[in-house]
Amino acid sequence: MRRRKLAPDEIELWRRVAERTERHTPHPFEPDVALPKPALRKAKDIVMGKPQPKPRATPYNLEPSLPDKIRHAPVQMDQKSFGKLKRGKLKPEGRIDLHGMTLDRAHPALTQFILSSHGKGRRLVLVITGKGKQRDEGGPIPVRHGVLRHQVPQWLSMPPLASAVLQVTQAHISHGGGGAYYVYLRRHR
Repeated sequence: MRRRKLAPDEIELWRRVAERTERHTPHPFEPDVALPKPALRKAKDIVMGKPQPKPRATPYNLEPSLPDKIRHAPVQMDQKSFGKLKRGKLKPEGRIDLHGMTLDRAHPALTQFILSSHGKGRRLVLVITGKGKQRDEGGPIPVRHGVLRHQVPQWLSMPPLASAVLQVTQAHISHGGGGAYYVYLRRHR
């Protein structure tokens, strides 16, 4: 965009304004109290000569959801079998339905079922937890639903079940989807 030239009357107006005004020189700011010196950056905070911004602390819980944790867990079993398992092509050799149980009834039942299945030489069992009831009363703190659904993977990763369990994966939709887990057991030796 080109600048236009000022008209003669605009030049005259500017000259009259400039004659009546005084130049403003700001006074340097002198605080009553000494300000703290800026913090020096550490060498590890500077990459290629440029200071890096510090990550902000967030008050939110950014922990991934349970299905994301299980989905991104490393695969311990054979990749080919794992692929069949995820597509629902492998048939579970046993199943337990914890749906509707309380935590104190479900934990011993799951422990007994997994250990007995491992003792019988089964490799794949299905644990049905249900998806859980929606119990959010609308308060300021969100409430997780599906207590068993969140608790069962933790139980399976703790002793005595951890020694028998090789892989835990969310079940295929044909076997219960988000309300069930495939538990692939170690070989009985």
